[in-house]
Amino acid sequence: MKPTVDHVLAIADDALITAQRLGEWYAAAPEMEEDVALANIALDQLGAARLLLTYAGELEGAGRDEDALAFLRDDREFRNCLLVELPDADFAVTIVKLLFLSAWQLPLYAALAEGDDERLAAIGAKARKESAYHLDHSSQWTIRLGDGTEESHRRVQAAVDELWPYAHELFAADPAAPVDPAGLRDAWLSTVEGVLAEATLRRPADGWGPAGGRTGVHTEHLSYLLAEMQVLHRAHPGATW
Repeated sequence: MKPTVDHVLAIADDALITAQRLGEWYAAAPEMEEDVALANIALDQLGAARLLLTYAGELEGAGRDEDALAFLRDDREFRNCLLVELPDADFAVTIVKLLFLSAWQLPLYAALAEGDDERLAAIGAKARKESAYHLDHSSQWTIRLGDGTEESHRRVQAAVDELWPYAHELFAADPAAPVDPAGLRDAWLSTVEGVLAEATLRRPADGWGPAGGRTGVHTEHLSYLLAEMQVLHRAHPGATW
């Protein structure tokens, strides 16, 4: 099944916005080794985003390349889920966001790697290896924080409680997609529930979940993020390094 532009943009924008958020931790992580780790994960996400944006531009056929799609779209044109655009106000929030996202990206990329679309299969084959590392890294930190001090447990539980409703948007059904996100929920739950249990964290109840990111209705946080991410390109159109 040939992917739609919106579907490829959705998974590209998830990775691009995640890379931008993780980049905010550069030289600000709680320890030097983590500073390097988060920067490397950001680069992995950016690499996947570039491949996907390039493919989305080709599918669109309007002459937009990866730079045009990254730097010259307004917030209503972005298709990322709301989860990834939320501010990383606490290190625990960053870790839980990465846990939720990578537990979803890993089975997604694995399924794309086995799919019929050659471009997505190649991207998925590369990205699933990186996602496995991202999932392991965020899982180990979640367990370390949850089963750590009273303060670290309190803060990571607060992050889980805050972000759990936003994870529902990852599984919005899209039967026209090469991999329907709705079919990834069981694998995601199995992974995340196992990590939360080992971290002595409580799994929140399912209920109402914010949505709108996939159709371009975002929180105010995305506008601020895009303003910072796009300012150089918009100030110097056509400039190259």
